[in-house]
Amino acid sequence: MSAGPETKLPPHPSIAIVGAGALGTYYGAKLARIGLPVSFLARRDFKHLLQHGLKIRCTEGDFELKSVQAFDRPEEIGPVDLVMIAIKTTANESLKKILPPLLGPQTMICTLQNGLGNEELLASMVGRERILCGVCHVCVSRPEPGVALNMSGGNIRFSDLTGGNTPRAHSLASLFEKAGIRCSVAPSVGSARWYKLVWNVPFNGLSISAGGIDTARILADPKLHQETLDLMQEVMTASATLGFPQDSDHPAKEIARTLKMGAYQPSSLLDYLGDKPVELESIWGEALRQGTAAGVPMPHLQAMYEKLKTMVKV
Repeated sequence: MSAGPETKLPPHPSIAIVGAGALGTYYGAKLARIGLPVSFLARRDFKHLLQHGLKIRCTEGDFELKSVQAFDRPEEIGPVDLVMIAIKTTANESLKKILPPLLGPQTMICTLQNGLGNEELLASMVGRERILCGVCHVCVSRPEPGVALNMSGGNIRFSDLTGGNTPRAHSLASLFEKAGIRCSVAPSVGSARWYKLVWNVPFNGLSISAGGIDTARILADPKLHQETLDLMQEVMTASATLGFPQDSDHPAKEIARTLKMGAYQPSSLLDYLGDKPVELESIWGEALRQGTAAGVPMPHLQAMYEKLKTMVKV
């Protein structure tokens, strides 16, 4: 039997976490904490993880895992039931070599990455029947190897590339809920992705283009606050035009939620300040291309995209 939308995860699935950055460390540790067999593919940090384990600092309580399974080659892990993709989209080409050793007949692949186009890329590599998405609504960073700091949130919206709200999407959500992570299942990958872009496009973008500033400074500046709203509205309009309408109060709720975060530095800003590649195309470029192809004017996003192209590594 091969993977498909009716396939459900076994009760005690083997899991490979591809990438031990903020997302991979946080969610992988939560899954390992409840006794699931979790293997971390962490090419640069695997020796550190083997020696020191994982430390999670979060609002619901800190915890440590003194012993974890960490590897620097996918062949050492072998086929698993579930692969969670937690690398930056700027490293997606590496997945062509990473994924094959991890795949068995029924292996599911769920990408936790930002932006648009990741599911389609994975489908071109291994077939769309294996692919799900998990859109993470969380403020988490990795201050050092093996350490994840969660400042807010943590819930995930899952969806299945083959049909959105499927039995296997629900089985994945149930698995994460057992690990103490609030989950929901979206009707489509597109609806889940565009929902998060309403936040990602303005705040990740303005934090860089406005000079390396946090979300509190963005919202405290009247001009930048208005630019945030303008960008949100463009994303909302594109989303609706593409068949993924959102509640009209979504931008206001995101603003209110962001105000509570305080001086939060978005992940793209941390990449920029750390002289690392920024997810330019998956967050801004692909949203702009899909929106304009659907006939939606997006002058604010166009201007941001052009400016970011001159500022960031890709």
